Amino acid sequence: MNEKNAQFVESAFKEYYFNRFDLIHVPQKASEREFGYQKFNSGMTRHLVIKNDKELHLLLMKEVPSDVYCSNAYYSFPGLPMSEKDWKGADLIFDIDAKDLGLPCRQDHTIFKCSSCGNGTIGFQPQCQQCGSAKFESVSTTCKNCIAESKNQVTRLVDMLTSDLDIKKEEIEVYFSGNEGFHMRVTNSDYESIGSHERADLADYLMFNGAIPESFGVPRQYSSKASLPSVDEKGWRGRVARNLFSSKSKTPKISRDIITNGHSAFQMQLEEMKKTMGVKIDPKVTMDIHRIFRLEGSINSKSGLTKIQCTDLDSFDPFQSACLLGDDSVDILVDCPTQVRLKNKKFGPYKNEKVSMPKYAAVYMLCKGLGNLL
Repeated sequence: MNEKNAQFVESAFKEYYFNRFDLIHVPQKASEREFGYQKFNSGMTRHLVIKNDKELHLLLMKEVPSDVYCSNAYYSFPGLPMSEKDWKGADLIFDIDAKDLGLPCRQDHTIFKCSSCGNGTIGFQPQCQQCGSAKFESVSTTCKNCIAESKNQVTRLVDMLTSDLDIKKEEIEVYFSGNEGFHMRVTNSDYESIGSHERADLADYLMFNGAIPESFGVPRQYSSKASLPSVDEKGWRGRVARNLFSSKSKTPKISRDIITNGHSAFQMQLEEMKKTMGVKIDPKVTMDIHRIFRLEGSINSKSGLTKIQCTDLDSFDPFQSACLLGDDSVDILVDCPTQVRLKNKKFGPYKNEKVSMPKYAAVYMLCKGLGNLL
């Protein structure tokens, strides 16, 4: 981001942090967590100890960070280097991002910007039609469908956590990430003490990775005594059975067909089920027991939207509830070849146009690299 744009966005962030302390709080066990932040066009500052809201608010006003983070882990000495912190445990965390869902709508709002001249187009081009360069950077905005499908993934994950892992609903916190998806955190659970390898296994379970026919009663060698799971079973066995058997009357025939078709054919069926039944989370986030995770209530510098808790997922609209910057008019030169909706207003498409728009929309365009201040 050029310096002029960065100064303007920083000013908008400072105004937000001054006015919205009510949304920004340290999490539970704050004094045992590591905090960190990043400033505009600068590197990361980590290994900070922040004990309460007052210290956090002072940091935000003094440094005006582009992004603020807090560890999911608890340490005896959170301010020391990683090797000396003395890890005590960590919340379970999950990241669901629309860009990882393989949605067909993505091609309609993914912008390829020429690295040489900045010309933006929808859909990949082998070379820039304006200057001939073959180097591009991709920028994505988010649509209603992206959010709806991300919500479906959140709902599916909550169901698995509560039904398969016996995690209580009150221990699960759901947040809009501030950009293109949702973050989830599980606190005060029996899973705080498990390590990175166990969390990787847990992520594989939730994603339905590595499922084998033997786990569902189909052996490598044909056996007339093979038996598939019942729809009444818990966990993945019951989930797979409900997917296979549309009705109890058809269960015997479908079971015989699956067993007769053999191990390899059923393995392919399981791979297809993974695409629609496994939760699409980022496994690297879940398995990282030292990660510093975006702080709730802070602004995401990739969009200018706030990471905010979703108390009612069904009715939650991030383009309204997480769009919390000011609405005074700003003049900006915009090159955004797709339409963006914020606060029930539509912006774009624009082709290198001088536009007056509310500050929240101008910051969104600047953070996405789709505009410059005049």
